[in-house]
Amino acid sequence: MIPEIDVRTLTARKISEGTLAFSFEPEADLLEIPYVQFEGAVKAELTYRIFEDDSVEVVGRIFFALSGSCSRCLKETRKELTGEVDGFFLPGESDGENYGYVGGKISLSELMRDSLMFALPSRLLCDACTQWENE
Repeated sequence: MIPEIDVRTLTARKISEGTLAFSFEPEADLLEIPYVQFEGAVKAELTYRIFEDDSVEVVGRIFFALSGSCSRCLKETRKELTGEVDGFFLPGESDGENYGYVGGKISLSELMRDSLMFALPSRLLCDACTQWENE
């Protein structure tokens, strides 16, 4: 489950930064590589920082694995991947560049979805095909 950041409560407690570690099940429809699926949950390790104007920066990494058929030779393969998380939240509505939040709580769902989409490869290659492409 993807947690929320309760900016109001943290600000009232004079907490301006912290860390979050959690796992979540990825949406299968994010993956557009034929015969490939997510293997298990996505793990996230994030840090957040709340600024005086109630804007919040969230950075970190996500870790996940893909398994299925190699996009080149169709051999069964598995790859562990890492992606970057970098989001900036402003009170109010999203402005297209930054995420928005209302009610003093930040939902990290959209940031996690976007980060996962950017981290996905365009294809899954086995070790032999990866080595062949790099030569």
